[in-house]
Amino acid sequence: MMKPRLYVDFNEMVDSNLVLLSKGDTKVDAAGNSVALREGLQISIYMDDFDEIGNRDDLVAEGVVERNNHSDWSSHVKWCCRIDDAGVRHSSDI
Repeated sequence: MMKPRLYVDFNEMVDSNLVLLSKGDTKVDAAGNSVALREGLQISIYMDDFDEIGNRDDLVAEGVVERNNHSDWSSHVKWCCRIDDAGVRHSSDI
């Protein structure tokens, strides 16, 4: 089974390998399907980006859904994605 591919905003990093994912318990994936979020769910994440000449070159990462336990500016968000050791990269680099 393929991992859900979910949009994130990599400008909303809580830690160096943790990005905000969703305020609610579901999120629509890139194919338009509703995905039920749960602790430990493995996902692919992306954010649209472009190279220096304007060609699309999305930022991508792989990770695992986890509950947000921060009590700072991000506390209004319920779910985060813990990014794996490969980190965030451009799709052209894969």
